[in-house]
Order: sequence, then C-alpha cells, then structure tokens
Amino acid sequence: MAIPIIPAADDAPAVVRDIQHYMRPGLLQLPSLPPLSLYVHLPWCLKKCPYCDFNSHEARGDGSGDNGVPEQRYIDALMADLEAALPLIWGRTVHSIFIGGGTPSLFSPAAIDRLIGDIRARLRLEPDCEITLEANPGTFEKDRFRAFRSAGVTRLSVGVQSFNDQHLKALGRVHDRAQAMAAVEEAAASFDTFNLDIMYALPGQTQQELEQDLRTALAFKPPHISIYHLTIEPNTYFAKFPPAIPEDDQAYAMLDRITELTGQAGMARYEISAYAQPGHQCFHNTNYWQFGDYLGIGAGAHSKLSFAHRVVRQVRFRDPARYMDNALAGRAVAQDDEVRRSHLPFEYMLNALRLRDGFALQDFMARTGLPLTAIAKGLKEAESKGLIERDLAHVRPTERGFDFLSDLQELFLAD
Repeated sequence: MAIPIIPAADDAPAVVRDIQHYMRPGLLQLPSLPPLSLYVHLPWCLKKCPYCDFNSHEARGDGSGDNGVPEQRYIDALMADLEAALPLIWGRTVHSIFIGGGTPSLFSPAAIDRLIGDIRARLRLEPDCEITLEANPGTFEKDRFRAFRSAGVTRLSVGVQSFNDQHLKALGRVHDRAQAMAAVEEAAASFDTFNLDIMYALPGQTQQELEQDLRTALAFKPPHISIYHLTIEPNTYFAKFPPAIPEDDQAYAMLDRITELTGQAGMARYEISAYAQPGHQCFHNTNYWQFGDYLGIGAGAHSKLSFAHRVVRQVRFRDPARYMDNALAGRAVAQDDEVRRSHLPFEYMLNALRLRDGFALQDFMARTGLPLTAIAKGLKEAESKGLIERDLAHVRPTERGFDFLSDLQELFLAD
C-alpha cells in the first residue's frame, strides 16, 4: 500500500533547509534511528477512479512515450529530488522500496529498470531489499510483469479490487474480470511473493458476492492480500454522488467472513487490512505501522524522518508538472514541519495499533524519544474499556480493540 497523499500547498514557495537545521538541539532524545524505507510516487493513471483520493492524474498524451507519460523527465526529477534529500539520510541503509501511484505499471519496464538502477547508484540498499511495484490489470500485457521482475522488482501488488464485472464497473475500474484473472495468473507465475488488493462493502455488493470474490482470489494462493472497506472520501466523485453501499452491520459481517476464509487458507491477519502467508508480510507497510522512517519522492509524496532531537514530516509539490520543475531545480519540498512533542503519542498509536501484535513499550520510547508516562493515561483507559491487553513489555489490541480501532486510537489524542 501507499501512504495516503493529502493536498500540499502548491502555491507556496519551496522549502529548502540545510542539514544543520535538522541536527540542531531539541526537546527529544532519540536513542537510535528506526529502519528507513523509500517511497516513490508515480502519479499517472489511465483513468481517475471515483473513490480515489490519492494524488493521481489521468495520462492525457502529454508525455514522450506511447503511454502519454513523460517517463524520462519524471525520472530525472525523481533523481534530482533524491540527490537533494541525501544529506538527510546520509549513511543509512534502505530496507524497502515501494513504487506506488497512480498506476506505476503504466511506466515501461525499461523506465522501471532505469529508476531502480538509478536508486541503487545513490543509496545503500539491504541485500534482500524488498522492492514493491503497484500494478493494475488495465495496464497488463503478456510478459510485462516478468519484465518488471527482470528490472529488479521483487514484489508485485496487483490492484484487482474485485473479480465481479458489475462491481468493477461501479468502481470505475478500466479492467474486467477476465483481465484481472490473467493479470493475477501472470503475477503468480512471475513473482515468489505478490499482493492482491481487494475491496469490500462495494455498491450493491451482497455477502455472497463478497465471498465469491474472496474465494476467487484465494484460489490463486496469493502470499498476501490487502482487503479494504470502501470508504467515501472527501473531494472524490463518490463524495459528490455517493453510491448506495452496504450498512455497517452488513460490512462487519463481510469482514468476519473475510477473516474466516483467509484463516482457512493459512493466512494470518497481521494488520487491520492485511493478511499474509507465513514469511510474506510486507516489510515496507509494517515499517510504516511500526513508526519507522520513510523518504518519499515524487509528486505529492510524504516523508517521515527522524533525527537525534526531532521527528520531521515533509510533503513534495503535488502537481506533476510543478513537481518536475521544482525538483529539477533542487526545490521539490513544499512543506517541512517538525512533529510536535505533544502529537507524537497519537501519531505513534495511530500506526502501531493497526498491528495484530501491537508494539513493545521499549519501541515506543525508542521511536518517539518520549517516556512511557506520555501514554500511561491512554493505556489505562484503553485497558479499562477492553480495547487492549498488556504486560510489562508489550501492548496488543484485543478483538474488540481491532473492531473499534478508531475509538482506541482517539484515546491518545493530545489534550
């Protein structure tokens, strides 16, 4: 999955700061830095889906390639962006790369090969670095996925959403059931590990139709499935023209059935929306939930970076054309803000409580630089409500906590 991308102030001037700005004394004392991931945002799609609130833009033939995307100039901009950010992560090893969008598989295998090669030339990667590429069946061609594997991608995430033609049409997807089946077959043949994105509680969807979707997906024996409840997000087509979707009780029943069927298939629910076979959990997404660091490059991409005395969030320029112009001039960052000390407990809990296994108390202190007293009140209230279970070293959400995750997370909002 990609981290949600919210609008940046594209009309604001670029933010350019020297490394000494981040290294100056501050209120936090982080004993060590967390694992570092790289997120690369490729913002173009064949068509904007009516439910999508990510920073994606329809390819309109304004590029130099057959796909209507300015591949080479955009990769030039990405590399300029990365090089400008290198002082912030100097000496650190990258554990995972996630190429998200948009529809990254719109880019040619040759362009992805260049992108990964250029990244390797500038960063120190773990020998077994997980490199995920998002792909959609609507951009699928025979042997295309194998070419991505040859380019260095180690993990494919296929945006199927549904195997039902009626529901795919309602979601505005550009592929049909047959294309989805062919794409998943190719992914299974080309990659040792891959993910299927599935959505539920779709317009008009019944429990039986959801079950058929899931049984179809599980028949391919995917190592990993991400399953998302369709939500109506602001500033989307569905927000203006909301479809009729299943009631909450029906959606909860669907989720119960999803967990039951994936469990029967040997998949564990390790995160609120993620199910995996043993050994196939997504490191990149887990690093998000464990409050690890990530450098985000590309139009509208977000970063979360830790330093000895502070945690910083950045946002790149959102509009692809403006992003390319600014990145090539060494000014890709539109927003750069230090996370307030009082906000760190909620930010940490917003992520860590999504994990089935919860978090170690020691990790909270290491990732935030705060004492346990910063979350003591919230933990006590959560435990009294049956939302967590804990011992002297660990905190885990209960089944009730998982079912009412938003209520649990809200207990840690700053007063």
